[in-house]
Amino acid sequence: MRVVVIGASGTIGAAVVEALGARHEVVRASRGSDVPVDIGDPASLDRMFDVVGEVDAVVCAAAHARLAALGEMTAEHLGEALRGKLIGQAVLVARSTAHLRDGGSVTLTAGDFGRPTPGSAVGVLVNEGLRGFVRAAAADLPRGLRVNVVSPGWVRETQVALGMTDTSGVPARVVARSYVECVEGGFTGRNLFPA
Repeated sequence: MRVVVIGASGTIGAAVVEALGARHEVVRASRGSDVPVDIGDPASLDRMFDVVGEVDAVVCAAAHARLAALGEMTAEHLGEALRGKLIGQAVLVARSTAHLRDGGSVTLTAGDFGRPTPGSAVGVLVNEGLRGFVRAAAADLPRGLRVNVVSPGWVRETQVALGMTDTSGVPARVVARSYVECVEGGFTGRNLFPA
């Protein structure tokens, strides 16, 4: 298969590229790559597909939403999280349909805090929105196209990079297996929690 991985230079994206690369042609896309893309900018998505052309799968591992306590949350912060993670990935699904071969797939990234965490309200809003979007969008896709979402919790490499004392998160290579399962599996409308 020919697979474009958005966010290929990030912790999860790099692990997904490595996991898929042995069996598939992988096109790496990110803000600073030879195939530049910003999922918060629909025109950037269109330019990416102009360069990449037709593919069998699109994986988005680029999405994020900053943590912020409710008292610190602003309309700008909320808008940034919605555009950069929820709306950006929903638009990605819509834009991908014209560039996916029959039976192709889009895999999105949500997240899972596991339990209520201070500052996580915006992230939970966006993550739950993505999971609901995927369940509903699966029924709308033509030509056997599929859409799924992966909801990783803390990734061990991220915890180490942040200097956290708790490094019990799931290793990126294990998280990547869920993305591979979405690309290579035949299911749609599902949310996978890597463990």
